[in-house]
Amino acid sequence: MTTPPVPAGAGRAALRVVLADDERMVRTALRVILDAEPGIEVVGEAATGAEAVSVVRAERPDVVLMDVRMPEIDGIRATEQILGSLAAPPRIVVVTTFENDAYVYGALRAGASGFLLKRAEPDQLVQAVRLVATSDSLLFPAAVRALATAHAQAGAAPPGWVGRLTEREGEVLRLMATGLSNAEIARRMDVGPATVKSHVAAVLAKTGARDRTQAVIAAYEAGVVGGARDQRG
Repeated sequence: MTTPPVPAGAGRAALRVVLADDERMVRTALRVILDAEPGIEVVGEAATGAEAVSVVRAERPDVVLMDVRMPEIDGIRATEQILGSLAAPPRIVVVTTFENDAYVYGALRAGASGFLLKRAEPDQLVQAVRLVATSDSLLFPAAVRALATAHAQAGAAPPGWVGRLTEREGEVLRLMATGLSNAEIARRMDVGPATVKSHVAAVLAKTGARDRTQAVIAAYEAGVVGGARDQRG
């Protein structure tokens, strides 16, 4: 009898992580850091993009740390294949050397939930894994903002979803772009967390976004957010 696949994170005591990078030393360093953390378990490694897809399908992790430049297929295509082939896909964090790399932006647009520099401190790595697993706030909002702003098409006509946002939904989207969690948005707007959760769901549905990162990128590209007034603290 075949056991049905378990959705990411369901009934698990520890966050399950897969490491995808063509450099063994990088994977080893990431494993040492993450395996030392309570509540996090590295369950697989991959040295190519194609291998990453296979390992993720087999292990069903909660989070994937994905290099963008790998043999066979790159991190962008691997991200697309993973997110497009699983009913309950993991969160994907792009791990890169250069934060302004066009590959990073391509991976975020493909569905990655954030990115992390390879020179990041161990505590930043752990924080990133835990944060994207909950998907309740934006990973490194300033860096995502910089990437989205750099790649936005100036003068392009706004997409149709912009006009379908209510005033409250637009406010929630702008606060999401600053990196606030649902609880922080609720306090800022003086409403209940359930109300914010409902607004976030509506924003994702109207923008056609998989998660907060894609919604925020869409907002920057559409000109819904941007400029000093939308930046956090």
